[in-house]
Amino acid sequence: MISKHRYIRRLLASASAVCIGLPLVAFAQSDFPSKAIKIISPFPAGGTSDVMARMIADEMGKTLKQAVVVENVGGAGGVVGTDRALKAPADGYTLIQTGVGQNAVAHGINPKMPYDSVKDFVHLTQVHSGPNVLVAHPSAPFNTFAEFIAYGRAHPGELNYGYTPAASGHMAMELLKQTVGTCTGAKKENCRPLFMVGIPYRGGGPMMTDLLGGQIPIMFINQDVALPHVKAGKLKALAVSSTQRNPLYPDVPTVSESGFPGFSALSWSGMSVAKGTPKPVVDKLEAALVSAMQSPAVKARLESNGFVVPEAGSAAYTQFVTKELDRWVRVIKVAGIKAE
Repeated sequence: MISKHRYIRRLLASASAVCIGLPLVAFAQSDFPSKAIKIISPFPAGGTSDVMARMIADEMGKTLKQAVVVENVGGAGGVVGTDRALKAPADGYTLIQTGVGQNAVAHGINPKMPYDSVKDFVHLTQVHSGPNVLVAHPSAPFNTFAEFIAYGRAHPGELNYGYTPAASGHMAMELLKQTVGTCTGAKKENCRPLFMVGIPYRGGGPMMTDLLGGQIPIMFINQDVALPHVKAGKLKALAVSSTQRNPLYPDVPTVSESGFPGFSALSWSGMSVAKGTPKPVVDKLEAALVSAMQSPAVKARLESNGFVVPEAGSAAYTQFVTKELDRWVRVIKVAGIKAE
């Protein structure tokens, strides 16, 4: 047994260690950041997520007076990189690019997710939000959204569409099929479902190639990716998936205004850290991100590419992630989508 005096000495030694350690921890947090910060973007370089991560890294670096670098860790629709980032020390030096695929859609498809997108993160701010555009090949037998719906209903199972599994465009099409099949009025024709055959693709590049070549007639795709092809007359834009018209497509109606009020299916991303990151560090990161989002350079870049500048800050983004997760899990459950 430990003697009483020895026990007291151990308690005093432990207390001294805590007293010495606390100022060191406090100093480390007040001195944050004292080295480079890494953003894990869980997708390959060159895509929308990567572009958003690098844009925000440049602006954050100016505010924090430290380098902010982006590391691309792709795989499993963003899950691999997100999981790896969560396993890094929760000290604020590893930021996690969160988004619709890895933090909402994935939870509906994968019953064994390695993380909880609500409980395991501190969500700092949303970075971008943008619609998908429903685009068709020029040879498609419809020129408007209403004509597309009418054709699809009149030819069940004959119309194909392309999709990348678990991407925002995939979810937009699933939501559209479910919405169209819901009674929206007294007339029976407003209740007829839309039966189409989905053709899965490994990525947006091959899918766009087949659409431009006429192998598939229609698909949802991010608005910035579709724009040059629409402008060149190689694709026709039928509708956008946001509730408001997009400034890059002023003459293209929303699905919401085309007979399906409230329809919305967005591509989005933001910045988060692992739960357990010290609050002073979280506060510094959030402030730097909010400052970056309010910079004229970031606003101009987002708006010029048809993205919406979202409400900045942790409170708004946390609420947004929770709502998106709940919504897409419901859509996936109704659609019966399973992991491939």
